Amino acid sequence: MPKVRAQLHPALGQIIYRAIRGAVCVAGMGDLAQTLSIAKRAGRAFGDAGFNRKRLARAEENIAVAFPQWGPDLRREYAVRSYEHLFMLGVEVLFTPRLLTHEGWAGRVNLHNLEPAVRAMVSGRPVIFICGHCGNWEMAGYSLSLLGFPVHALYRPLDLKPADEWVREQRGRRGLVLVDKFGAARLMPQILSSGMPLGFVADQNAGDRGIFVPFFNRMASTYKAIGLSATRYNATIIVGMARRSGGQTLSSRLESNGRSIVTLAREPDGLRYDLSMVDIFGPEDYFAQPDPLFYIAARYRRAIEQSVREAPEQFLWMHRYWKSRPRWERQGRAVPESIVRKLRDLPWMTDADLDAICAHAERDTRAYAESRPAGSPPEREAPESDDDF
Repeated sequence: MPKVRAQLHPALGQIIYRAIRGAVCVAGMGDLAQTLSIAKRAGRAFGDAGFNRKRLARAEENIAVAFPQWGPDLRREYAVRSYEHLFMLGVEVLFTPRLLTHEGWAGRVNLHNLEPAVRAMVSGRPVIFICGHCGNWEMAGYSLSLLGFPVHALYRPLDLKPADEWVREQRGRRGLVLVDKFGAARLMPQILSSGMPLGFVADQNAGDRGIFVPFFNRMASTYKAIGLSATRYNATIIVGMARRSGGQTLSSRLESNGRSIVTLAREPDGLRYDLSMVDIFGPEDYFAQPDPLFYIAARYRRAIEQSVREAPEQFLWMHRYWKSRPRWERQGRAVPESIVRKLRDLPWMTDADLDAICAHAERDTRAYAESRPAGSPPEREAPESDDDF
């Protein structure tokens, strides 16, 4: 049964929209360093709050998957830092239209290792640009647009229509074109054939029908659309990251005598980013593999993983990246030999990584079985040839 979204009365929607616009204007006129410092402290308080206990625990569980060698204290610290990063991102979005301009963007964005990406984007060949929820994915799109490569980015429209229109307008002023993901199928051929980059934030769970490939040595459901589009249009795939770099922000402490001491601390200040290319590959790479779709999904997942390893404090750990489980786990089976062969065929796969993937799959299979009600029948057997995609 389809979901029915609650609709706001138009007058109420306008009031909310104008209130948001007013708050944005007021915040955007403030001092960036001070506002970011406040946002960082607010993010830490929110992350540690009792009402956020469940989401914080999920973030800690995800960090344990990615960094099993970390102890509980370190996992919790990075889970909280993830909320600091989230709140700082919110502030950066408010300041971006004022500070990231054609005249001043070069003072805020450092470019690293982008020559192969630029060559690909000027070649006339279709380009798919991918990033994860690490760093500032919007800054990556903004920067490419200011460099003269207007990116069409898939997104989910906001429920509040006036706010959604304002967001699209603000992004459009910098050349970042937002494409409603619910109608993207009919627009993607036109975008890719025109040579304009098509952007995806592609690390979230893709559901039971996604392609399951390794992400930190645990099988994660991954979007098919990227591989299908790339193979159909012979697209080059670029995985990039915009990582927040260092700056000065205000910090304060309260002395025992009641005096408040304010100092400048060296820490990420936002709107100063290192934009880099993590990986680039094209038809000559994925068509040379036994299963191009599996290879594409696995390779860009691996590149996103590399981004996260570089800046784990700037990754949104609270998302359910491993929510969906492959059919073989739901049926209580070991990893099918057909999947093991695909994993072995990946050029970067090592025996140690393959053993870790299979061991994690075994643990997930047991956990899934234990979570089912007693006496419930196993899921219906299906042939392996459908690839669990």
